[in-house]
Amino acid sequence: MKILIVEDDANILSFLSRGLVESNHTVTTAMDGEEGEYLALTNSYDVIILDWMLPHKNGIDLLQSIREKNIITPVLMLSAKGEIKDKIFGLKHGADDYLSKPFSFEELEARLESLYRRGLTQGNNSFTFGDLIIDIDKKSVIKDAQTVTLSLKEYELLLFLIKNKNAIVSNTMIEEQLWGDEEYKNSNVIQVTIYNLKKKIGKELIKNQRGLGYMLEIK
Repeated sequence: MKILIVEDDANILSFLSRGLVESNHTVTTAMDGEEGEYLALTNSYDVIILDWMLPHKNGIDLLQSIREKNIITPVLMLSAKGEIKDKIFGLKHGADDYLSKPFSFEELEARLESLYRRGLTQGNNSFTFGDLIIDIDKKSVIKDAQTVTLSLKEYELLLFLIKNKNAIVSNTMIEEQLWGDEEYKNSNVIQVTIYNLKKKIGKELIKNQRGLGYMLEIK
């Protein structure tokens, strides 16, 4: 997942960022509401982790601002406000889930996975795309009744292409989504990953758009 964390507590931010990166997620961070809003409006994320109390612009105002601009990215709101009325207030103002501080990292990660799955599959744990059956929980792909063995990057790339189906996805978009700030050991890593994915799921699904990128085409 590509995750934006907006949190002004440096210790919590470091804890979340380190843990999510170790879990193979791509993480971008901001420590105030204005920077968080700018990032949310100018980049694409799978999930946003948003603190309620932020400098310059609080989490509720930020959330309402991005919702008004039709940003539908799932948002998990964090807050020391743990009363039911506060949770209801956050959810009514655009949050998709709410987690009170202090919290366990394992619970937070499970909630992020749930939000991501919900956004991709409308609440189902598996879905069909063309002749592929994709199980989000098992991270498995079935084609023609046979399990397709994908590497983690191939699986993440497939989901990213599905989210952007029938639209051109550039090398830069793929690099930011799958690798973030990681340095490349192989400058052709995207092309190699695309090539291997095509071999496994069918060359006809992913179209090369010369000079522009790739498109997963489904009619």
